[in-house]
Amino acid sequence: MQQSPKPRDSCLAGSWDDLLHRTGRESLLLDLRGNPALRQLQRAIGVIYRPQTERHSHYLRTSLARQFDGFIHLDRTRALQPLDAGADPLGGEAAETYPSGL
Repeated sequence: MQQSPKPRDSCLAGSWDDLLHRTGRESLLLDLRGNPALRQLQRAIGVIYRPQTERHSHYLRTSLARQFDGFIHLDRTRALQPLDAGADPLGGEAAETYPSGL
């Protein structure tokens, strides 16, 4: 399976992404205990990324301290590379994409 980088728009000003990027640090660990009132926009990019509606479909106002005790920020990352790019784990079958074990 060929993988290619997926472009994404720059983060919104005032979001957690923006604040952490502006520290200028390549990586950092935030101790979030004791500050649940601090709320910023948090970006969530999952399987589906919609740049046209990004503000409404990928950002929510959140308190990281209400979710986590600590937060690790890595300013730059890259996609994982498969261990065996030629392997076909499903033997040509399409992957099941809907839960059917109900």
